[in-house]
Amino acid sequence: MQYKRLVDLYQKIEGTTKRLEKTYFVSEFLKTTDVDDIRKIILLLQGKVFPPYDPRTLGVASRMVIKAISKSFGITPLKIENEWKRTGDLGDTAEYLAGKKRQSTLFSQQLTVNKVFNNLVKMASMEGSGAVDRKVGLVSELLTSASPVEARYIIRTVLEDLRVGIGEGVLRDSIVWAFFDDTINVNYDDEKKAINPENRETLNMYVEKVQEAYNVLNDFSQVAELAKTSGLTGLKSVSVEAGKPLKVMLYPKAQGIAGAFDTVGRPAAIEYKYDGFRLQIHKKAGKITLFTRRLEDVTPQFPEVVDYVSEHVKGKEFILDAEAVGYDPNTKKYLAFQKISQRIKRKYNIAEMAKDFPVEVNIFDIIDHEGMNLLKEPFKERRKIIENIVKPSLFKIRPAQQIVTADDKEAEDFYKESLAAGEEGVMFKNLEGIYKPGSRVGYGVKVKPVMESLDLVIVGAEWGEGKRSGWFTSFTLACYDKDKGEFLEIGKVGTGIKELEGSGLTFEQLTEMLKPLVKQEKGRSVRFTPQLVIEINYEEIQKSPTYSSGYALRFPRVIRVREDRAPDECSDIELIESFYSTQRSR
Repeated sequence: MQYKRLVDLYQKIEGTTKRLEKTYFVSEFLKTTDVDDIRKIILLLQGKVFPPYDPRTLGVASRMVIKAISKSFGITPLKIENEWKRTGDLGDTAEYLAGKKRQSTLFSQQLTVNKVFNNLVKMASMEGSGAVDRKVGLVSELLTSASPVEARYIIRTVLEDLRVGIGEGVLRDSIVWAFFDDTINVNYDDEKKAINPENRETLNMYVEKVQEAYNVLNDFSQVAELAKTSGLTGLKSVSVEAGKPLKVMLYPKAQGIAGAFDTVGRPAAIEYKYDGFRLQIHKKAGKITLFTRRLEDVTPQFPEVVDYVSEHVKGKEFILDAEAVGYDPNTKKYLAFQKISQRIKRKYNIAEMAKDFPVEVNIFDIIDHEGMNLLKEPFKERRKIIENIVKPSLFKIRPAQQIVTADDKEAEDFYKESLAAGEEGVMFKNLEGIYKPGSRVGYGVKVKPVMESLDLVIVGAEWGEGKRSGWFTSFTLACYDKDKGEFLEIGKVGTGIKELEGSGLTFEQLTEMLKPLVKQEKGRSVRFTPQLVIEINYEEIQKSPTYSSGYALRFPRVIRVREDRAPDECSDIELIESFYSTQRSR
């Protein structure tokens, strides 16, 4: 397939804000895509060449891209940087500069999707001496054959910042429309930008099956290939597999003990809500692998957890859902998440970190056991398996603290006990509930004493003045629109960040984290690639025309950096709307 065809689609999608129109454009494109190309196309539509669970990255920063543009078009880095400041987008910069070159220097050959995809994949394996030059060469090879508009999207893809507005909802529905339209007859009306399906229940069933397959596979490219080649039967055949991470089940917040019982029923299983980080533990063929909720493999960072699982969990094959909680090795008191979060990204001095900041693993669910898919098994049966295979060892590994009760007083006492132990609250779980990957459903809820915090992405800031000169300040925050694949601004924050080291998260630390993400500077204002997630407390959510989300936070305050959260896992607009509605109903 010619890369130009895909670029034409990018432009169509980028040119509309209508979700259904985007879905129509993508679905029509997929209908004419060969099965050999389908996985590459789906990944490239997300601005990626690897699925979320694949640890490989392109490892390309803005400076490397500037070198590639300079090499391709014979323009000095200074001129490229000046143009970048004007456009605010290196992709747009490449397009403009490519357009200024004589046509004879471009289009040496027509770019194909395979050529673009394969060049980018090669970059991920390049390390060591000369790696930068080799990566620059691969990008330059593409640019010298690219039309100006192709150059725009090549650079955006290389920087993993495609920005055309394709979210999970659009991709999911596009797969349904493309490969099941003969059955569901979507009947898209281009004039009204609306659909009129013959049977909405059937449409919703197909949407649910595609979503369920994605929640297990974590890869829309694989889902699309299955849908195209094997239809509904293929989607239904998708099952969990030890060694391959899946999306974890999420739990909404309930309004107090009574509200929690109302949601999950009585009696309920009630467990500690630990102040740690989610850990998905896989064992297959003797190999133990640890994944975070953002599907990152952190096995090397937690060697002691591998030992705990090996020594204290019976079985040849399983997938466990757990929370790793840090504790002080001297006092044996549990620590807040931020004390151990640094271990997630640690690449060196791992043994020392494990000694200084050990973790206890609390197992609260099981998804697969000895090759048996447990997603549809009632929670009470899954808990029995946990108790049967996990040999508890305090400060190493054990089943989550739990009671089963229908009594409000007993539940309240357990809740207070959890808080006294330094944990966040409790989880209420429906004893008959199934495990629903990637969903916030009524099978479980959490009860916490404070207003629910938000996980938001930093998308902008201002350079500080006076004593904060040289640091980023006044950070612009954004939530996520999953359907459109866009980040929506919701306010600014400067409170909760310190000036001196040792007193908490500092302006200097945030500045160092954000500098590699800078994509535009105008005066004191800076814009970032949406990457860094921080947890925010606030007094209330207000309606506001100032920000693109339509909301603003009153008195926001930074709590901590959430290194265990991917940008597209931050709080979404639906959650913001839900919290706003809950406030108003009080």
